[in-house]
Amino acid sequence: MIIEKIFFNIIAIALFTIIFLKLIRKNDTSYILILILEFIGIAINFTELFLSVSLNWFLKTITYILTVIIPLWVLWLEYFKKMNFPEFFNLIIGEILIKSGKQEQAKNMMLNFIRKNPNSKVAHKFLAECYEKEENYEAAISEYMKVTELNRNDIQSAFCLANVLNKNKQKEQAIEVLQDILNRKPENEQAANLLGDIYFEEERYKEAASLYMTMLRYHPASYDIYYSLGMTYAMLNDFGRAKEFYEKAAEINSMDYHAKLSLGQIALAYGDLEEAEKYFMQGIKSEETESGSYYYLSKIAMLKGDEDKAKNYMNVAVDLDPRNYKLSQKDPLFMPIRKEIHKPEEVEKQEDEKIEKETEKELNSLTKNKEKKVYNHLLKTNLLIENLSNEDLMMIKNKMKKQKAKEFEQKEKGPE
Repeated sequence: MIIEKIFFNIIAIALFTIIFLKLIRKNDTSYILILILEFIGIAINFTELFLSVSLNWFLKTITYILTVIIPLWVLWLEYFKKMNFPEFFNLIIGEILIKSGKQEQAKNMMLNFIRKNPNSKVAHKFLAECYEKEENYEAAISEYMKVTELNRNDIQSAFCLANVLNKNKQKEQAIEVLQDILNRKPENEQAANLLGDIYFEEERYKEAASLYMTMLRYHPASYDIYYSLGMTYAMLNDFGRAKEFYEKAAEINSMDYHAKLSLGQIALAYGDLEEAEKYFMQGIKSEETESGSYYYLSKIAMLKGDEDKAKNYMNVAVDLDPRNYKLSQKDPLFMPIRKEIHKPEEVEKQEDEKIEKETEKELNSLTKNKEKKVYNHLLKTNLLIENLSNEDLMMIKNKMKKQKAKEFEQKEKGPE
C-alpha cells in the first residue's frame, strides 16, 4: 500500500513539474488553475502518507482526478488533439462570461490573451463573433480577416467574413470573397446562396441565374436552388422559365406553398385564370401565403365577373393582412366593389394622405429580401391584367395553348 502511494506521488509530482514548465515556457497563467488543483490533490495524498490515515473512496477519487486525470487530459489535448490549452481555457471562460451577460469582460479577457498570442485563430474568431453580434461590423471584419490570413483553408470563417462585409454594405468585397470560396469549393451551397442574394439585391439577375444553374450540378435535388431560379427568372420577366423552376421546387417540396403562390401569379400574368385559381386555392392552406392567395382569388373573381365572390375573398384577405385593403384601393380592377371592402380599424384612424404614404412605404418594404422583391415585382406585373379585355385574355390563352402544342409535337418527334 505504501509503495503504491509513493509511486502515485512520483507520477503526480512528475505531472506537476511538466505543467509548471509549460507555465514558465508559455508565460500563460491559464496553467495556474491546473497547478493549484494538482497541488491540492498532492497535499491530500501526502497527508494520508505521513499521518498514516486511510482516506475514504470519495476523497481518493477526488485526489486521482486532481493530480492525474486533469493534467493528463491537458497533455492529451495538446499532444494528440493539437489543441492549445490556454486557448481552450480562455474560450470556455469567455463563453461562460457571455452567457452570464458579461460580454465586455469576455472581450477584454480575449484581447489580453491576443496580446500574448497574436496568432491565435480561436481568439480572433471569438472576438469577431462578439463584434458581429454587437453590429460593430468594421471591427468584426478586421478580426475575421486575421482568422482567414492565419488559416487560408478555413472556409467557414471566410464565409463569415463575406457575410459581415455584405451586412456592412461592402458588396464588391463580399462578392470577391465568395467567388474565392466557390473557386476552391464549388459545391459550397451556403456561399452560393449568399452570393446569389447579393447578385439579386444588386439586380445582377443574369449572374444570379448562371450561379444557380452551376449549383444544380452539385445539388440537383435542392428546393432552395430551384426556388431561387424561379425568382430570378421572374425578375428577368422570363415567366416561362420561372414557371418551370417553380414547378420543380413545388415537386421537391409539396408542403411549401411559396412556389405555388408564385406559380399562381405567373399563370395570372399569362391570363390563365383556371390554372392561377388552382394554385391560389392551394396557397390558402399555408399561413404565410394565405392572405396573398385570397387577394389574388378576389382578383380572379373580378376578372370572371363574380363580384360577390371577389368581395368575400377580399374581405378575408383584409382580415388576414390589413395591407391588402390599401392595395385594393389602389387597384382599378376593384373599383366596383371598393365600398364593400371592410376598412380595418387601424386604417380608419389614418388620414387619406397618410394611408397613401403608408401604402407606398409598405410596398417598398417588400423589397427587403429576395422573396418579397419578387412578390412585389409580380404584383406590379399583375396590375396590367385589369386593363385586359376578355378578348385579350382569350388571345393570350390561345397563344399559350399553341405554344404548348408545339412543344409537345417537338417532344414527340424527338431529336432529328
